[in-house]
Amino acid sequence: MYKLLIRPVFFLFDPEKIHHFTFSLLRFINKIPLIPSLLRGLYIVEDSRLERTLFGLTFKNPVGLAAGFDKDAKLYNELGNLGFGFVEIGTLTPKAQPGNPKKRLFRLKSDKAIINRMGFNNGGVDEAVTRLKKPSKSFKERGILIGGNIGKNKLTPNEEAVNDYKVCFNALYDYVDYFVVNVSSPNTPNLRELQDKEPLTKLLKELKSENSKKQNPKPILLKIAPDLTDSQLMDIIAIVNDTKIDGVIATNTTISRDGLTSDKKDETGGLSGKPLTNRSTEVIRFLAEKSNKAFPIIGVGGIHTATDALEKLDAGADLIQLYTGFIYEGPKLVKTINKALL
Repeated sequence: MYKLLIRPVFFLFDPEKIHHFTFSLLRFINKIPLIPSLLRGLYIVEDSRLERTLFGLTFKNPVGLAAGFDKDAKLYNELGNLGFGFVEIGTLTPKAQPGNPKKRLFRLKSDKAIINRMGFNNGGVDEAVTRLKKPSKSFKERGILIGGNIGKNKLTPNEEAVNDYKVCFNALYDYVDYFVVNVSSPNTPNLRELQDKEPLTKLLKELKSENSKKQNPKPILLKIAPDLTDSQLMDIIAIVNDTKIDGVIATNTTISRDGLTSDKKDETGGLSGKPLTNRSTEVIRFLAEKSNKAFPIIGVGGIHTATDALEKLDAGADLIQLYTGFIYEGPKLVKTINKALL
């Protein structure tokens, strides 16, 4: 029904406007008695064989929602009714910021892709924390995990970026199950420079030190770009081993435009969706093989079918996340993947 009736209508409108409309619609229908139960019945696959235990956490199933969809933790309760085993909110920054000027989100329908140059638009970490204090009873009972994706404000120079990440880490600590350090978005000026070995090692060690002060340290993962060279990926493996962080999310959006056919292909920003399928899988396989599977990997990028998901898991991913595939294929994709796993 989604692909036949709902998506064609949604795709007639501006992507960012329809995103906000969808949020409002999901909030509204989830307030109608029995609708949340109906959605859970339609999309949730309950089976202990789907459970995955990583870095001390048990995921009800390995299919999560990637960061960027619910930036401000406005809809995680409702999204939890659509079958996800975990929902990652963010990217959050210490201070609220509007992001880049609109128009900044583009559908590439012929490529089954999206280009975004949002620029970490969010209401600030404190506003998100207010919402994270109010998980629904159903959300808590079903054990859906929440990840906190953190970044730096646009105006914060890279030399001071570690302070921004610490602010977000400490603010979110009591309300998320794991953290993701985002240094790989192409839409914040100079952010990707923090992926270089020296600044990245320093940033992760500082966060590990902050984490060690807590009574119950939380897992910290690093989200990397798909555009890194083999040499840079070897540096990532060395950094993970050196800093002892808990895992890697591969991958973020790409700045590559290889093979695109859409007339919007030259828009600046990060590309996600089907064109990223093979490259993100290559990065997962490289990390898994070259590290001898030394750390967990969450695979994301171009998952539009159950086959795409299985390929990422076969390449070495322990969990997967959806974003653009969820927009193009609808919530049934989550159920389809879990059914295929069984």
